[in-house]
Amino acid sequence: MIPLRPQQRSFDRRGFLKVGMLGSLGLGLADLLRAQAEPSRRATSVIILHMRGGPSQLETWDMKPNASVEFRGEFNPIATNVPGIQICELLPRSARIMDKWSIVRSLHHHPQYGDVSHSRGDQVVFTGHAPGANADENVHPSMGSIAARQLQRHDPAMPAYVMIPRMIPGTGPAYLGRAFAPFETLADPRVGRFEVPNLATPAGLSVEQIAGRRQMLSAFDSVRREVDRSGTFEAMDAYQRQAWEIVTGPRVQHAFNFDAETKAMRDRYGHPPQYTPRLRAGGDNPGWNQRLLLARRLVEAGVRLVTVDLRWWDTHDDNFWALKNGFLPPFDQAYSALIEDLDQRGLLDSTMVVAWGEHGRTPRINGTAGRDHWMNAFSAALAGGGVKGGRVVGSTDSKASSVKDNPKYPQDVLATVYRHLGVDVNASYLDHTGRPIAVLPFGSPIDELFV
Repeated sequence: MIPLRPQQRSFDRRGFLKVGMLGSLGLGLADLLRAQAEPSRRATSVIILHMRGGPSQLETWDMKPNASVEFRGEFNPIATNVPGIQICELLPRSARIMDKWSIVRSLHHHPQYGDVSHSRGDQVVFTGHAPGANADENVHPSMGSIAARQLQRHDPAMPAYVMIPRMIPGTGPAYLGRAFAPFETLADPRVGRFEVPNLATPAGLSVEQIAGRRQMLSAFDSVRREVDRSGTFEAMDAYQRQAWEIVTGPRVQHAFNFDAETKAMRDRYGHPPQYTPRLRAGGDNPGWNQRLLLARRLVEAGVRLVTVDLRWWDTHDDNFWALKNGFLPPFDQAYSALIEDLDQRGLLDSTMVVAWGEHGRTPRINGTAGRDHWMNAFSAALAGGGVKGGRVVGSTDSKASSVKDNPKYPQDVLATVYRHLGVDVNASYLDHTGRPIAVLPFGSPIDELFV
């Protein structure tokens, strides 16, 4: 990608149309807008906080303080503001607002899927379908791509599906095509930079390497003026013009303008801890907290589904040290800030927030003070979108090793998300072989969260 330079002012019409404006963006919005014909729906949104790597259920939302030491771990439970519900002591802010969110403790993967660790698990929790042979390649479209397929037309001024910061296994469009891939972003306030990768101008120029949010926003206007002068804008069909409006319009610019946030609000969401080499790569949580703030800005601006990558909870070694020093405190601060922020802005009723990983961790602590992958029991936290706070759905046995009652699959969570968004789960789309594939192979909304 070539940085946008003031001296490059000419635009080649044939190159502009060949690129299709947004092909390298990943959205393919011109095709996407052309494809939509669904009826109008109410403006609901979803934020997925994907704790990639698999957070331990025993150190978050399903503690077992009465288990023997080789199972219960080092942390203690604390009371929440809802009588009878306890969570990990490292989540005190979340505990104080337990009345605003709920827990599903009885999640597990379908036994026919076998080992669904990491990328294979990502495929399941994002698509609802069994993973394919190549775990890193989408076989079926993600819930975000499905949402974009059905909902983008209802607000053509904003992308329906955004991934912060970029796609991971399971989050792609598969056979729906590039038109329904997510808009990818990258926010890293620690280095004073805001970037939108893959946002290419017609002549192959890019704002990818523009340093500074203000420069990026002014570049939008500059490029748009050049396109207008070249006459190329008039040569585009109506759908291409709508696509151009999305990435150059004031709503998108405002949504990505972090300068609009006060320092107090940024501080409320928190900042990443200092890097420590003892954590795995990515485990220092770069930009975690501010990513959640960006997610709030995006749904406030009209994005329908935002997925935030909160990697990398793969604590095979030093599980307790890593959770205490690198994961749980910043998550607690950012998660509680997000829920309270949405609530105070009147957005919590229309915005569902789902926090979970692709699997759980082994009940028995291993020889390196870690926990390994576990498919038979894990938890999720849900808030907003009509979810009643202070609920606990399902339970596990005394070691959090298997589901004891009210078993739920990831597909049930997806069914809950789809119902909130107004997505038709009975719709089918043709795969690459021409076979009709249902949006969701099975699963029912978790009604216990709403009563």
